[in-house]
Amino acid sequence: MGFVEWIGIGLLAVLCLLTVLFVRRELIGRGGSIELSLRLSTYVEGRGWSPGIARFVGDELRWYRIFSLAIRPRRVLDRRMFAIEQRRSPAGAEQRALPGNAVVLRCISQREPVEIAMAESTVTGFLSWLEASPPGGASSRIAAR
Repeated sequence: MGFVEWIGIGLLAVLCLLTVLFVRRELIGRGGSIELSLRLSTYVEGRGWSPGIARFVGDELRWYRIFSLAIRPRRVLDRRMFAIEQRRSPAGAEQRALPGNAVVLRCISQREPVEIAMAESTVTGFLSWLEASPPGGASSRIAAR
């Protein structure tokens, strides 16, 4: 095989990869989903944010990374064990990593504190979903607004 054939194979592989990513995003995004960034690492101040798509499935919020081939969610948050601790605007390096109209929510989850960021227009719907848990759930979902 010559050099041109290898370039053609490489371009075909890249095209197939992009197609798989696009189809995966469309399948995950069907139904109740939002664009949501999740902070995966807190080692460096203002860094560690990863863009993704969150899907509402019953009492769970399933978060998928945008640039991943995984079929399973990277993180699952159960609203019965989830409360918002703080709401703030992005600061410092976060302003470059997150969209301009983002709101950062510091939350308490079943395992550890979680920071999520979403568009200002999405926060109201997210809070409605969070507070709409069935009877018998936690009494207060929002610690501070």
